[in-house]
Amino acid sequence: MADLILHHYATSPFSEKVRLILGAKQLPWKSVFIPPIMPKPDVEVLTGGYRKTPFLQIGADIYCDSALIADVLEHLQPAPTLYPEPEKGMSRILAQWADTTLFWAAMAWNLQPKGAAEVFAKAPPEAAKAFGEDRAKMSAGNMTRLRPGDATSAYKSYLRRLSDMLDDKPFLLGEVPSIADFAAYHPLWYTRRIEAVKGILDLTPAVVDWMNRMAAIGHGTPDKFGADEAIAVAKAATPHSLLTDSTFQDDHGIPLGSAVTLRAESFGLEETPGTLVAATRTHYTLERNGERTGRVHVHFPRIGYVLKKAES
Repeated sequence: MADLILHHYATSPFSEKVRLILGAKQLPWKSVFIPPIMPKPDVEVLTGGYRKTPFLQIGADIYCDSALIADVLEHLQPAPTLYPEPEKGMSRILAQWADTTLFWAAMAWNLQPKGAAEVFAKAPPEAAKAFGEDRAKMSAGNMTRLRPGDATSAYKSYLRRLSDMLDDKPFLLGEVPSIADFAAYHPLWYTRRIEAVKGILDLTPAVVDWMNRMAAIGHGTPDKFGADEAIAVAKAATPHSLLTDSTFQDDHGIPLGSAVTLRAESFGLEETPGTLVAATRTHYTLERNGERTGRVHVHFPRIGYVLKKAES
């Protein structure tokens, strides 16, 4: 099998989610660091437009969104499972809540003025402005952000509810971590990094203990890799999806072989154009051709993404 190449940056919460999953499954991986804000020319060469972090590359296959990456890693290394029975469905639903509702409440708390001041304390003054402008462009007014007071109330409530789930078990749904744990952990991990705001976690000691158990999983032993090297790997490879579900599910009236675009529903609205070569109950796949990459397949989960026929 081709190497697992994770394109990420150190302070990306969703990257921390995937890094921990790689560590839990003890999978070797290569680490390509990418910029946290645009421009991202080497990212766009591989993804075709998608610019969120992280994405996983395996040869000429590019897997976008941490939810889909988790499914790919589960296929590669089924044990320990991310979706233990009998809570498989519950773990996915809880993970989706954590990746959206919990995440945005946590980030509104984390990047309140005193948190943002600490995050950018060692950066030049224009860095904070550039970051804010970059993230504003990613939503383009398409989502409502929590105000600090509302975020505080919501985040405290969510932490208490997580604490309740940990009253009599080490992980959210039982004796072993599931996808729900990895998804709920990463926004709290970001909180813990910021001295000015991390005190909110002290209100729920059971959550702190759980976070310590999650952190102990580690990231495994990644190898450094360059963006140019990763692009060369894609060009030398032939797309071969590890997603086993292949039955065409047509919910849009768009046949395979059509020129289409894909984008996230609410955040990261940049479109990826390509030829639709798979549309199953779980994912979409677009084929793209580029001078630097050759033929690549870019994969997206169905949930959270908008498929459209390309305008002629």
